[in-house]
Amino acid sequence: MNMQDSLIKLSFGDCNLGAVVNDHEYLFSYDAGGPTSLRVGGKEWLYRSPRPMFWRATTENDQGNGLPQRAAAWYADSQFARPELIQVVVNGKTIALPFDVENNVHTADEKVDQVGLTFRYHAPISATHCDVIYTVNADATLQVKVDYPGFVDAPELPVFGLQMIMPTPATGFNYTGLSGETYPDRMAGGIPGTYAIQGLPVTPYLVPQDCGVHMQTSEVVITRHQTLNNADSDTSTYDLQISQLKDSFAFSLLPYTAYELENATHQDELPPVRHTVLTVMGGVRGVGGIDSWGSDVQPDYRIDATQPHTFEFSVY
Repeated sequence: MNMQDSLIKLSFGDCNLGAVVNDHEYLFSYDAGGPTSLRVGGKEWLYRSPRPMFWRATTENDQGNGLPQRAAAWYADSQFARPELIQVVVNGKTIALPFDVENNVHTADEKVDQVGLTFRYHAPISATHCDVIYTVNADATLQVKVDYPGFVDAPELPVFGLQMIMPTPATGFNYTGLSGETYPDRMAGGIPGTYAIQGLPVTPYLVPQDCGVHMQTSEVVITRHQTLNNADSDTSTYDLQISQLKDSFAFSLLPYTAYELENATHQDELPPVRHTVLTVMGGVRGVGGIDSWGSDVQPDYRIDATQPHTFEFSVY
């Protein structure tokens, strides 16, 4: 590959920015608050734009100690936080906003080494905000940083993550991290290694609740073979890789969102499986389990929302 081939080709619009490098195509929407399309080798990986997640489906232990009442603001904020584009940086230089004035300074065939977009999500109930920074590099990787500065009097966070919904169900995934389902207070039995998981398993609790978290992960590779493109008859498998940049991360890969799990009182109320829901987490609350009648999770396994939190990962 020569240097010219590895440059990023940019396309500017009034409401979006496209970035193409090799067989990776990214389309960022200023209004949606992030990428609305992520295509690798012609295969689409996004059903809708990723969003910060502050809520995980509550467990019976959570309900026993009153977490849903204490942290209810984060349920609404995860759904209704309003995104705002606050910065675009090309080759280290900040581009002036708004673009409808500045568009004409850019050519239709602009090639650069790096482009970054910062979106701020304003949470309406807790009156907080969270920044999501996307950086496309000339090697086609997408770096993602999620930054929460901490706010006085903010209620404790059930989770601090970023949710990506994919168009069709995954056939499975491989990950490098701890074996089995692990949470911050449920890691003692986890054995470090690389593991292959078939499908999108959901723990069959009588009452659906949060499940499927994997702690201390360095990499997860997701495999699919279906698209929503009726013109694409290729059913061979294709992959997307999520990797740590600095610290390890936690993740879950499920066929349901946190809201779908939260609102189902029995397994038969869960909807048909249509999508893949990836949540990459910089922090997740422990599950407790001392009892289900009022004992809270130990302090070391909670997420203090008055303090800053950040995490980073790459997509390729």
